[in-house]
Order: sequence, then structure tokens, then C-alpha cells
Amino acid sequence: MIGNFLKKVFGTQNERVLKSIEPLVLKINEKESTYKVMSNEQLQAAYKKLQIDYESGKSLDDLLVDSFAITREVANRTLSMRHFNVQLIGGIVLHQGKIAEMKTGEGKTLVSTLPIVLNALTKKNIHLITVNDYLAKRDALWMGPIYKFLGLNVGVIQQENKSYLVEFEDEKTFKTKLIPCERKDAYLADVTYGVNSEFGFDYLRDNMAYSKDEWVQRGFYYAIIDEVDSILIDEARTPLIISGPSGTPTKVYYEVDKAVSQLTKDDYEVDEKLKTAVLTDKGVEKIQKLLHLDNLYDSKNIEIIHIVNQSLKAHTLFLRDRDYIVKDAKVIIIDEFTGRMMPDRRYSDGLHQCIEAKEKVKIQEESQTLATITFQNYYRMYEKLCGMTGTADTESREFKEIYNLDVVVIPTNKPMIRIDRQDLIFKTHKEKINAIVNEIKTRYEKGQPVLVGTTSVEKSEELHKILIKMRIPHMVLNAKHHEKEAEIIAQAGKKKAVTIATNMAGRGVDIKIDEEVAKLGGLFILGTERHESRRVDNQLRGRSGRQGDPGESRFFLSLEDDLLRIFGSERIQVIMDKLGIQEGEAIENKFVTRAVENAQKKVEEYNFDIRKHLLDYDNVANTQRSVIYRQRKEILESESVKDTILDFIDDVISSIVDSYLENMIDLKALKLKFKQIFNLEINIDENEKDREKIFNQLKNLVLTAYKEKEDILQDQMRDLERNILLQVLDSSWREHLKNMDALRESIGLRGYGQRDPLVEYKKASFEMFEDMINNLKEECLSTLFHLKIVFDN
Repeated sequence: MIGNFLKKVFGTQNERVLKSIEPLVLKINEKESTYKVMSNEQLQAAYKKLQIDYESGKSLDDLLVDSFAITREVANRTLSMRHFNVQLIGGIVLHQGKIAEMKTGEGKTLVSTLPIVLNALTKKNIHLITVNDYLAKRDALWMGPIYKFLGLNVGVIQQENKSYLVEFEDEKTFKTKLIPCERKDAYLADVTYGVNSEFGFDYLRDNMAYSKDEWVQRGFYYAIIDEVDSILIDEARTPLIISGPSGTPTKVYYEVDKAVSQLTKDDYEVDEKLKTAVLTDKGVEKIQKLLHLDNLYDSKNIEIIHIVNQSLKAHTLFLRDRDYIVKDAKVIIIDEFTGRMMPDRRYSDGLHQCIEAKEKVKIQEESQTLATITFQNYYRMYEKLCGMTGTADTESREFKEIYNLDVVVIPTNKPMIRIDRQDLIFKTHKEKINAIVNEIKTRYEKGQPVLVGTTSVEKSEELHKILIKMRIPHMVLNAKHHEKEAEIIAQAGKKKAVTIATNMAGRGVDIKIDEEVAKLGGLFILGTERHESRRVDNQLRGRSGRQGDPGESRFFLSLEDDLLRIFGSERIQVIMDKLGIQEGEAIENKFVTRAVENAQKKVEEYNFDIRKHLLDYDNVANTQRSVIYRQRKEILESESVKDTILDFIDDVISSIVDSYLENMIDLKALKLKFKQIFNLEINIDENEKDREKIFNQLKNLVLTAYKEKEDILQDQMRDLERNILLQVLDSSWREHLKNMDALRESIGLRGYGQRDPLVEYKKASFEMFEDMINNLKEECLSTLFHLKIVFDN
């Protein structure tokens, strides 16, 4: 009650936001006459002056009024399109980093040009993100003249690695065309249009590159997301994943296993306490012979050396029925403390594959995740994020909680006069279909166009077959062929047109009607069932009644529809029975409509929980991914990674010395571990217990060997170090992702033990990440110090 009273006195938050924007709109309108009288050259010079003003220290907010007024005038000259006041409001909302909810047909594509031109003053990258290739291309070409007029470049990225720049085909008529270009050039443009998934995949691919010349993106400043609800909510349940065959073919593990199984005790040294196993010189010769290698420690055999070492461990240190069991032809680790099976874990660094090869079972995970990120975590990297759609308000809580984005509902340019009828509810699916077909027939005979919205391709096909029998001409769309579908849906407002479309088909395309159709009542929207999200139903309704056009909408439901069957049919069935509804009759009742909306709210909350759950888990990986990607970037950008290698040497020697002095390992094990990593023999007095003396003795020995390698290789040493570090980092990260996948798949089982699976996941993945970093340091140094330098004669 108090809330309603306060709203009456102070207005809603939305009304307050709109009120605060009104003075800016008035100022932009006042500037219109100033820019209208300028020549094209003067207008271009006025925009260049804004660039100088920005560089001199003025803020974008200071320059907003002039920039918007210039953009409006340029749009009028190049496209014969003048921004309405409500479009100016939408542009300001987007610039402020919020979501603008604007009804279908209100010109969202044109609205986006306002904040783009303003934010382009920064010279930072601006990404306009759409739901498909067709819209990215269409909008870039359509709005291109505004940007090109002002001296801004426009790039377009498409799927299948296609990229374009927008250029003038005819500067007099402002006609534009697309010119193929390199991916990097499309990103170097002032504004880049593209499909949501491609931006994410390019980010992942950049972080798999082996040279900074391969990078295509140039940062994350400002993103405008068109159809923001579709991208940030509907598609956010599925993370972006680049997968590929496991770096090593499985046959290599079997070949190495066959060779290692032929070694005898003279061929290696083992320390069980430290879980170390190292080949002797005799063992190295034997392995080279068995694997037909001239030099095991040649730099091209980095991966083979690693697998040989892990296979040797698998054979000498890991026992079946003690460390692991083989069940259902799978190797399952046994927890050394509890003795329980841990199906959610795999040994890291290829050790698990080596044990699988040893046990002659199928090596799992032959294809693996190479890189992954959720849409949520990708888009949260942008300094400034905003979006636009016809339907966002129902999901405003999720936008705020996940992305910290406020939703502002923008008023329509002309009053909405579409009539939204109450739902008709039938007892059975058969009755509902009969009613739908009769409704289509009636409207078709009258000449009124009908757009039928279905929730699946299967439901579209059912109606398609019936309409063929009834000889009613119609088109069927199912969100597969974007370009063709956009052309068809644009015709859906013609007289006698009957179009059946699944929910996503032709999204982002306006349906226009002529005067004759307007007199017939405009476009009739017929929903064949309620979607589990109210927002998707609103999208369907929003196809009709654009820009003050007449229109009508109605949903036809049955108690056998999934939504009603699962969430509310019993209560509605009772009402229908009480009212004595006969076969073929429908119920039209406010209470029933409310019950349906409540059912939708339940499903929306459930789906929100799923997406939040996905994000909670990915946040753990995201922290780790940020560390790895930052490290990778530093490696590629630096002239030398020598300091990193020297840090690794300090860390690893410290760890070995601490293990020795804390009696975790004895002197023999210390020597073995040192040989395994640094390929060096050491001589330490067993009575010596001074940590600093032992540390310095070992470090000096290692640095001397390092200097010898450096003297021989000179400049090549830096390239070698960088390549080893990148290779080991990438293989370790891939292995870690695989182990994280396995952990996550089964972590839910821990919930049965009254433990929070997410807390357990965080704890386990943190330990795994620490282990990975420690192993990475040892692996890098082991590879570097074992490599033999052979010069061709």
C-alpha cells in the first residue's frame, strides 16, 4: 500500500529516469536548427571539433547534446530518417549503460547510431552485437552511411571467419557495399557489427594464439547488444566452447606404454615417498630404440618426453586396487585418505591416460575442451555494456543481478492501439487445433493477414499439414535461414497473408501493413500456446501494432499444453467442470489468464536459477581463466620470459629444499627429484641442515647449467623459453579444463553428504589449480634442462 502511495506521489523509478532525460532532449532539439543550415563539409568539421574537444579533456556527457544533434542531421541527409524524441531518449539510455526496452517498429537500429557516434569520439572499440549474420550485415550496410559521412569506419564479422568493411559504392546517393577484409581489420574499425557467439569465439581464439600478430580483437570498451534478452538470457544457458581432438592421439599413449612396459629395474630410479621416477641413461637409450627416436630430448619431442615420464610413473608408482580401480572399463581413482572411489576426478597432466593405456582400457576424453567461457562472463568484461529489445522488463531482476544493468521502458512514438484479447482455453489439444484453424480460415477469407506463432518446428508442421488440406496458402518459417526468412516475414503484413513462425523466426524484422490491411484490423497475431517465458509471448504480440498501427492478438491454449499440464491444469479443469464447458467450447476468464502467468513466472524463476547456477560454477573457472590468459598475454607481449624462468627456478628449488628439511623426503629422494627436473647430479653433505646454504648451492648449480645453455643458444634461448612456456601452459590449462569438467559433472553427488556442492567445487578446483601451477613450473624447467642441443653440420 505504502509502495503504491509513494509511486503516486513521486512516480515510478522508470518515470523518474525518463523525467531526468527530458532536459537533454530539449537541448538536442534546440541545436537542430544550428546543424540543419550547415553544408556537408561544415557538418563533418563540427564532428571533428567534438573529437578535439574530447581529446582536450571534455567528457562524453559534455559532448552528448552536440553529437546527438549532428547524428540526427546526418541520418536525415543520408537515410532520410530523422530520430524521433523517443529515439533520442533511447540513445541516451544506451549511452548511460542501461537497457532500453522499445516496442517493435520503434526504430532500435537507428537509435543505436546515437551512442555509437558519441562513444566513437574515444577512438576505443565499439561492438554492436546481433542475433544472426543477416541482421549484422543488414544493419551495418543500412546505418553505414551515417558513420562513413562522419569519417568513421565500420567492420562486420560473420560466422565461418568471414569479415567485411563497409564502404561507399556511390557517395552522392550514400549507397554502401561490403568489401571482404581480414578479421583484424574488421575489429580495428571504429564500430564492429557481428553475431554474439563470434565475438566470444574470437576472444577464446585470441587466447590460444602463439603470436600477438594472430590477435584480432583490440579490447572491450563498449558493447551494444541488440535483442539483449535473446543474447544475455535465452542463450546464456549454454557456454561458448572451443573443443578439439585431445592434443595427443590416443595411439601415442599405447605406443609409449608398450615401450615402458619393456623396461627393467636397471632402466629407471624410483622414489615412492616423493612419487618420482626417472630414466637412467641406459633407460633413455632403450626408450629411444623402442620408439625409433634418434634423440628423445630433441625439442621436437617435448610431448613424447612428457608422456614417457608419466607412463613410467603409471607403471612404477601407481598400483591397481590401491591407488585406483578398474570398473566398467574405466580407471577410477581411490581417495588415499577415505578409501572411497572418486569418479569425479582424473589424474592430471596425462597421467590418467597413461594408466588407462597400462590397463588396456579405452582412453577417455579423446576430444576435449580447449577453451570455454559463458556469455555472462564474456560480456561482463566490457567497460560499458548496454542493450535494446522490445521485451526486457519481465527479466529486469536477472539483468540487474547478473550484469548490473537497469531496464528503462521507453514510451512509444505513437500511442499503442493494438487489441490484446484474453486467452481462449480448451480442454484438449484437438479442440484447440480445430479452433485455431477455423480462426485462420475466417481471417483469411476476410483478407486480414495472420501471423501464427508456435513454440516448436513440430507444432508448425502440424498446422502446415492441416492448412494444405484446407487449401489455405501460407508460409512456414523456423528460424533456420535468416536472410530468406527475413524477406518472408517482412511480407507477413500483406492482405490474405498467412505466416506460421517459430518464436525466433525473423526476429529483428519489421512487419509493415498498408492502408487496406489497416482498415481490416491490421495484423492478427495468433499464439498457439503460451511459452514458458512471458517475454517470448510479448515478443510475438509485439509483431503487430507498430508505430500506432491497428492490430490484434490472442493466444489459444489447451489443458494438454506442456505449460498448463505441468503447472496449473488441475485448478483450471475444476473451473471448466463447474462452468459446464462442453466439447469444442473455450473458457475466457481473467482468473485463468492470471493462473497461466503465475505458471510462467515459476518457470522463469526456475530457468533463472539454472543460468545463475551455471554462472556460479563458471565464476570459479573465470578467476582461473583470467590468471592464465593474463599470463599468456604477458608472455606474447614481452621481449623475454627469462625473469619468469628464473622465478620458476627459485620457486621449485625452494619447494624441494623445504620438502627435504621437513623430512618429507630423504637425501636420495632429493637427488632424484633434482635429476628429474634439472637433469643435474648433486653432491650434498647429509649433515648439512642450513636451508640458505643448501638453497644457494643448488641454485648456483642450476644457474651455471642455465648460463651454459644460454651461451650456446644466445638469442635463440629466448625463443626456446617462450615456446616451451606457452606449450606447457596451454597443455596444462587444457588438462585442467578437462579435470574441471569431470569434477563438475559429479560434484552434485557430494550434496548427498550434506555438503554444499558449490563450496566443494570451489575448494577442489582451487587445489587442482594450485597443483597445476606447481606442475607447470616443474614441467617447464624439466623440458628446458633436458633438451639436448644438436647443431647440424
